[in-house]
Amino acid sequence: MSLFDQISEDIKAAMKAREKDRLEALRNLKKVMLEEKAAKGAGSELTDSESLKLIQKLVKQGKDSAEIYQKQNREDLFAQEMAQVQALEIYLPQPMTPQELIEAIKVIIQNTGATSIKDMGKVMNEASRQLAGKADGRDIADKVKGLLNQI
Repeated sequence: MSLFDQISEDIKAAMKAREKDRLEALRNLKKVMLEEKAAKGAGSELTDSESLKLIQKLVKQGKDSAEIYQKQNREDLFAQEMAQVQALEIYLPQPMTPQELIEAIKVIIQNTGATSIKDMGKVMNEASRQLAGKADGRDIADKVKGLLNQI
């Protein structure tokens, strides 16, 4: 079962369980996924990796919004936003620990033959592809830059 199909099933389950925040988050996710499918062209399907990227994007947006709500002392909106983020995070793979991330990036640097900070683009391209969904892009970039500066 694809991730898209799983989300459709989970929408039904959320309706039956009357889980308002989860239902709203899943419906929004499905809408974004349908828009992405339409943008790709008729008859095309979203791969699970493309779906994961969309989920990551929505989770990041939700966390950013929640942070703003918290700064504005809007605890009601903060709680609602975080409930939706949590509903989406269950579809994401377990994030890598900082040590796992460093080890993975070291392997990528070795495989790409990077020798200096000038090769950051090449390493980032490969790291972003391999580590999609497992680590935040900002964390990947910070670790790549740090490791390349040590070479």
